[in-house]
Amino acid sequence: MNAELLEQVRAWIGDDPDLDDRATLTHLIETDDEDELKSRFCAPLRFGTAGLRGPVMAGPGGMNRLTVRRATQGVVAWLAEIGVDAGLGVVVGRDARHGSELFNNEVVSVLLGAGVRVYEMPAALPTPLVAYCVKALGAAAGIMVTASHNPPRDNGYKLYAHDGAQIVAPNDAIVERYASCAATPTLSSRTSALHSYVADSVLDSYRRHFSERFAVSGGSKLRIVYTPLHGVGGATMMDLFARAGYERVSPVEEQFEPDPDFPTLAFPNPEEPGALDLAVACAQTRKASLVIANDPDADRLGAAVRARDGWQVLRGDEIGWLLAWSLLAPMSGPSDVVATTIVSSTLLAQMASEANVRCATTLTGFKWIARAGEGGVLRFGYEEALGFAVDPAVADKDGMSAALALARIAHELDRHGRSLLDLLDDIESHFGVHAVAQLSLRYDGAGGQQRIASAMSKLLNDPPRRLGQVDVSDTFDLNDGFGGLAPTEGMYLSLGAAGRVVVRPSGTEPKLKAYIEVVGAPIERSMLESERRRVRAIAECVRSDLASSLND
Repeated sequence: MNAELLEQVRAWIGDDPDLDDRATLTHLIETDDEDELKSRFCAPLRFGTAGLRGPVMAGPGGMNRLTVRRATQGVVAWLAEIGVDAGLGVVVGRDARHGSELFNNEVVSVLLGAGVRVYEMPAALPTPLVAYCVKALGAAAGIMVTASHNPPRDNGYKLYAHDGAQIVAPNDAIVERYASCAATPTLSSRTSALHSYVADSVLDSYRRHFSERFAVSGGSKLRIVYTPLHGVGGATMMDLFARAGYERVSPVEEQFEPDPDFPTLAFPNPEEPGALDLAVACAQTRKASLVIANDPDADRLGAAVRARDGWQVLRGDEIGWLLAWSLLAPMSGPSDVVATTIVSSTLLAQMASEANVRCATTLTGFKWIARAGEGGVLRFGYEEALGFAVDPAVADKDGMSAALALARIAHELDRHGRSLLDLLDDIESHFGVHAVAQLSLRYDGAGGQQRIASAMSKLLNDPPRRLGQVDVSDTFDLNDGFGGLAPTEGMYLSLGAAGRVVVRPSGTEPKLKAYIEVVGAPIERSMLESERRRVRAIAECVRSDLASSLND
């Protein structure tokens, strides 16, 4: 076995507080399983779009107690370096995934041992509550143990800054630098005077604020089916629905209680095909007209609407358009800002322009959207991956408050015999059909990142001249900055007036992703379906050609 690798593994074992993890690594040494050790030690987890995220396993390539200890030491040192008073406290929360409670305990122990005040969530609760509490308590930072919508084997570590938004560069690099050289920490227990649980009055202020803001006068008879997809959003979301006046909300019982194995789902992500099948079947039985879903940590919102010939699952962009239609109406001040990302639909910019509201386009990720209101107030932000911010009280995506906002729109439409699909017809008839398509190429295994890098290099050096019989009018390397945005890995391909394509590596998974939008002109309602078929066909042709190009 490689001597340098062996020394690294033995050093890790010496620091690892988990007896089972130490035994696992010792067994790999004894069985001379160098390949498995390389997979755990040669590609350590890095702070990315969502902090740390990866499989629960021993070694620096996984989420485990030692990884969490070192990351938390990195957070303490980072706060000191950037001059944020750790005495303001750190909010600590967790979801219900495998390892979440253990990792939460490590975070709390390390922070207290470092003399940092801790505001701990009283139970496994949704991620948006941590983001909310950072702002509400004026805390120095927030840490959430979660892997959001990742597979059951994964867990993660999400870090919020003093402003309640996810950290951005160079803060991630600072945390990682200190974490990589962390020594054995001093630990302390919850008996410390520095420890307290977040008071229910603080959590209730969230519930009260959003249930009142999106309340329906006199109650609603709209039939809704809700699923938290085996995550931690169930009890909080049902309470919010009741407070806001929704009297006919039926939970999907099989998916209501938190379960880290996600037994009814192939993949616990409301974006995935089939993820809402159980909820739709329940809605059919209950004669509901709307399905609402949160992902396992409840920071994302999925939805499906009863149509004439079945059910239609709404895309993230479609939910974004619906929310924008409602939220733009009362905006009037020069400080009001809405925002979306470079990979989301361009329709929000058109809607905002007509409403005389400033619209910002950011890089991918809510860490950028949340800060788009600089110099103003971000009133609404969304990304196509089912992330929505509907109120400045939470500086991150929030699937629960967004669910209330969407339900209120559906309620108002239902009162007049209309549906969310009717409103989407209005929007696309007025602004033109905006057909979006995605391409996602997964590269698992030790060589996955290299294959992603090779595919991106080929695309940058030899971009296609035509996609879907549409000329590629221009290309931009996002590493050079684009439209005033910070440099990032990816490529923008302009299709002229017909639309655009953005290709980028995923920040949370071993994937290469492409985001395609093809745009039509405003059209009469009577011609809308035929126009949709035409524009969607072009988008699918673009997708097919791009897939062929990337797979060559």
